[in-house]
Amino acid sequence: MKTKLFALLLPTLCFSGTSLATEYIYRDLMANTLPSAKCEKLEKAQQTAQKSYNIKRYSKKFCQTQGYGWHVEAVKNTGEVACNECSDEPGLQSCHLEDVVVTCKRIKPGSVGMLPGKG
Repeated sequence: MKTKLFALLLPTLCFSGTSLATEYIYRDLMANTLPSAKCEKLEKAQQTAQKSYNIKRYSKKFCQTQGYGWHVEAVKNTGEVACNECSDEPGLQSCHLEDVVVTCKRIKPGSVGMLPGKG
């Protein structure tokens, strides 16, 4: 009976005094998305540029350009829509987002989950 009680209390005694919290490094980035490949009417082109799929995809790419281990924490500002008229098709536009602000994060080297030499 005593050995069972000891086996149950041992893990709680070992981990009660330590706090294992992962630390992160944060970085804000500002960038522009690319214009869509097809030309559309102005309203439709603006809607295409502001789709949540595009914002998620480009914000992920923005963070990955920082190097290995960088991930999206939050999109702070989706920016403003900028449109250009297509040269081969008059009256049609191709739009993109300018000044998108994204907060990226990565695990701080040496914190929990990334101990050098441990593995």
